[in-house]
Amino acid sequence: MRRIPSILLMLSILLLAACATQERSQSLTSTLSAYGGILRWGDFASATQFIDPEVRAKHPLTELDLARYKQVRVTEYNDDAGPVPINPTEVQQTVRISLVNIHTQAERSVIDHQTWHYDEKTKHWWLTSGLPNITQE
Repeated sequence: MRRIPSILLMLSILLLAACATQERSQSLTSTLSAYGGILRWGDFASATQFIDPEVRAKHPLTELDLARYKQVRVTEYNDDAGPVPINPTEVQQTVRISLVNIHTQAERSVIDHQTWHYDEKTKHWWLTSGLPNITQE
């Protein structure tokens, strides 16, 4: 008879953990979708809002960075591989981004290795790897 309360307590703890994991997963899905949508439209200035505030403060975008982003148009954002969990609060995602230089009409692709971190306090996923490096060859 004494085992029933302890079993119920254990099941309750497991259920709460599953709910937290599901909430974190849904938050990740919506964050990655929103970020991908913003980049598909080429709105790199708005995409900076997804970067972890600490990372953004340590490595602010320069005027040159913003000018480079304005010189390209995103023609494809391929995130088909999806996020890969590193630990319960961190995932990595590899995305192929096709870009067209608006001045030369030359198209090329860059690979963006994204790292996302879940902040337990704010219940928010933050990009810790920064915006894509569009200058890579």
